[in-house]
Amino acid sequence: MAGSGALAERDALKIEDGHLNNSLGSPVQPDVYFPRLIVPFCGHIKGGMRPGKKVLVMGIVDLNPASFDISLTCGESEDPPADVAIELKAVFTDKQFLRNSCVSGEWGEEQSSIPYFPFIPDQPFRVEILCEHPRFRIFVDGHQLFDFYHRIETLSAIDTIKINGDLHLTKLG
Repeated sequence: MAGSGALAERDALKIEDGHLNNSLGSPVQPDVYFPRLIVPFCGHIKGGMRPGKKVLVMGIVDLNPASFDISLTCGESEDPPADVAIELKAVFTDKQFLRNSCVSGEWGEEQSSIPYFPFIPDQPFRVEILCEHPRFRIFVDGHQLFDFYHRIETLSAIDTIKINGDLHLTKLG
């Protein structure tokens, strides 16, 4: 009977995951494999990025957030660090939505201009990162916020999404 406890634990996990999927929408999309929506999060983008491909991040900002970031990277390597095609960083103290990239260990010029700060503590959000031929086009809650021109030429190498910080994820696609 010792094995039945582990079985019950595994089944409870499935039920918990099933509840998450049923109440908030399935996090599994055909091109993207996301096992569980826990922050910090790291997931694989099948086939990498290409023009016309979109990454969707839906979540809820924490009640007292400092910041959170969403990065698209070329793999998961920490040493040497993987190239970062785009890092989006929401900073609540300054109401900034920063973006940058890191190629061969060198961070580029950070971009910060935005028409408005789109995130509100304890409120849901929807970020879409649309890959186009010359750039990423970033939408928040359906509104285009800015463009970020590619600094990494091989789009298909951009195959990993990493999410950290003061938020809860509800759906990825």
